[in-house]
Amino acid sequence: MDDKKPPRIISKNQRVGVMDLGTNTFHLLIAGGTASQYREIVHKHESVKLGEGGINKGIIQPAAYERGINTMQKFHQDIADQGVKEVRAIATSALRGASNGKQFIDEVEAKTGICIETIDGEQEAEYIYKGVKLAGGLSNQTSLIMDIGGGSVEFILGNEQSILWKQSFEIGAARLMDKFHQIDPIPAESIAALNHYLEEQLVNLFAAASKYPVSVLIGSSGAFETFAEVIELQKGNPFDLKKIKNYTFQKTDLIAVIDKLITLSHQERVHTKGIIPIRIDMIVVASLITRFVMQKLGIDNVCMSTNSLKEGVLAEMLG
Repeated sequence: MDDKKPPRIISKNQRVGVMDLGTNTFHLLIAGGTASQYREIVHKHESVKLGEGGINKGIIQPAAYERGINTMQKFHQDIADQGVKEVRAIATSALRGASNGKQFIDEVEAKTGICIETIDGEQEAEYIYKGVKLAGGLSNQTSLIMDIGGGSVEFILGNEQSILWKQSFEIGAARLMDKFHQIDPIPAESIAALNHYLEEQLVNLFAAASKYPVSVLIGSSGAFETFAEVIELQKGNPFDLKKIKNYTFQKTDLIAVIDKLITLSHQERVHTKGIIPIRIDMIVVASLITRFVMQKLGIDNVCMSTNSLKEGVLAEMLG
């Protein structure tokens, strides 16, 4: 395991690679420089859908398993092409909870030499906080960072100085879709059932938010990037996520786009500019979670950070 190795020493010119192996998407980020001024060399994401058909059964299904192995082999080639020696591959909810997760990890190591680290939800939340902090989106006020993954959702209460509270909940978009979004468009009774489920699951979040009142909700990449892109494209504005670290929503714009996305059918979402293919179906439950949290905690100020877990790991490696 990595924690038994001596501390890494990264030279200023050295390139490092980070892989975030999520439930829906596998990300690869190759960068160089320093933590505060790194330059991206390669930034890829692949729609692996590792949790497809098995997320709530605790197993990676054969087709998803094969997509995952193939993607890791592609990433290994990218790493070799760029001459990267220092690599970390971080696995989260889907691999954490899958009965054949260890088999997948062993096969990746055998075929590529890449050693995958499985981290728990607490570590995941910490890296997300570090990534958002690196983007400069935090202030001295209390922010609630929310990262909607496929398998889990991380909530972090904190400011630019420190984390005040954090927890990972196994209520990711793939899990909620499997439970509640079987009919499209999603019916009113499914929305009510989902809201009731969130009410039960997020008791610890409500208690923490009453202790540390929230001034702003910061959505970490993912669905929040889609909300921002749809809003800006509907206004006829150019929008390039690669040029943005932080984005501030107008509450009326955000609620309008969320309310609209919830009512759309699959085909209507396909034809909505700004929704990338991997999020066409997940965006409905992601919209519902976002709306629920905003309403439950009375949040009016919402921002988006394009940074998340992989940038947090990168900050640690280049720091």
